[in-house]
Formats: sequence, structure tokens, C-alpha cells
Amino acid sequence: MKQVRKIIEIDDELCTGCGECVPDCAEGSLQIVDGKARLVEDKLCDGLGACLGACPTGALRIIEREADEFDEEAVEEFLAEQNKQQEAVASAGRGCPSAQLKSFPQSSACQAANEPGSQDCSALSQLSHWPVQIRLIPPTAPFLENADLLIAADCTAVAYAGLQTDFLQGRVVMMGCPKFDDQQMYVERFTELFKTRKLNSVTILIMEVPCCSSMLQIVKKAYTDAKAEVPVRQAVVSTQGQLIDERD
Repeated sequence: MKQVRKIIEIDDELCTGCGECVPDCAEGSLQIVDGKARLVEDKLCDGLGACLGACPTGALRIIEREADEFDEEAVEEFLAEQNKQQEAVASAGRGCPSAQLKSFPQSSACQAANEPGSQDCSALSQLSHWPVQIRLIPPTAPFLENADLLIAADCTAVAYAGLQTDFLQGRVVMMGCPKFDDQQMYVERFTELFKTRKLNSVTILIMEVPCCSSMLQIVKKAYTDAKAEVPVRQAVVSTQGQLIDERD
């Protein structure tokens, strides 16, 4: 039944598609579609505006208009279906040979230099495990225990020339794109990871573009939900490949 009530409105001109609003919507009614935030269905929005403060451009506001009334049962069904789809993706990943968990022995710089036919140490990969995509790594992966975790946006791998030596060396990496991947799945995955694995540190490496900043919001929400206590450091790379910010 339709009624005049409060509901979210999104200004397409102001929306950058950064996705920072998505994790703050407990009903899952906001999603990034074709690079813009979209309301999935009117009945999934409670109109309380919990997402407003997350938007860096002010693209979200609460208005009053005729809309389907808020339906809590529909929200529960929608979230359950979303969880089911995420589990299906995770199961498919576990069944794929390219997603099987692997750990690689790492030689120290001195050991590598002394090995027969050794290469320049700077040319050696610092990757210690497989897979690397956030959606393919289960929170229970053994290589995450007591790890220094690097959460990196996909684009940083090609933008920042020193990623291997400056960030990947000695760390376990989880990579993804907060704009095109499922942000709620990211929140749930990191929340479970923070709850079930003891981490030594977390480093978040993102690009300077607005859509990348939502990775910080995702990790922050998971960190808060899990009541984690682990040092976190963030670093930002410019589109020209320069490290422009690094802080705890």
C-alpha cells in the first residue's frame, strides 16, 4: 500500500558512486548500480536516514513523497537472499581450482641473494599466498592467523610502482574494488575475520579517487562491529602513482 512518508532521495549529479552510504544502510536498500547509488525498492527504506552522514557530497537527503510503506518482512527476505547469493559465490570460489588456498615459502633477502641463479631481490614477487581477492579468501584461511594484513584496492597494484617492496613484503594481502564488488559482503567478511583471526596489524591502501574511500568505511564498520583491537594504518595513492598520504 502506498502512502506519503519519509524516504531517501539521491541526487545523481552530486553522487560520485563512492559507495560510502551502502554499509550504513542496515536494510541493504542502497546499492551502487552503473556507478551511482540507487534505492533498490521503496519498501526496503525505513526513511530514518542513517546513511546521510556517510555521503561526502551531500547527494542523499530525506524527502516526503508517495511510496510503498516500509516492510520489515521484505527487508528480512531481501537480506536473506543476498546472504544466499554471497554464500553461493563463495562456494563456487572454493570449487574453482584457481581459488584453492595456497601458501608460498618466502626467502629472506639474504637467502634469495645467495641462491644459485638468483635474480635481483627487487624483481622477486613478495606474494606469500593465493588467492588474493577479498571475495575468494575465507576469513578462516590459515595464512591470516597472526598476519600483518594489507587490504588493497585493485587499482593500487598498477598505480603504485613500489607496492611489492613498500607494502606487500611481509604482509598477507586481500584485494578488491569497493565500487564494483558487494560492499555488504566485504563488511561481513572483514567482521568475521576480525572476530576469528588474531591480526598483528592492518594496512589499508587505496587510491585518491572518491569511490575508493568507501574501502575505509567498510573496514571501519567491520572493525567496530567486531570490536577489534588491532593497529590500523591507511595509505593513499594518487592517480599518477605517488604516495600522497599515510597515517595511523
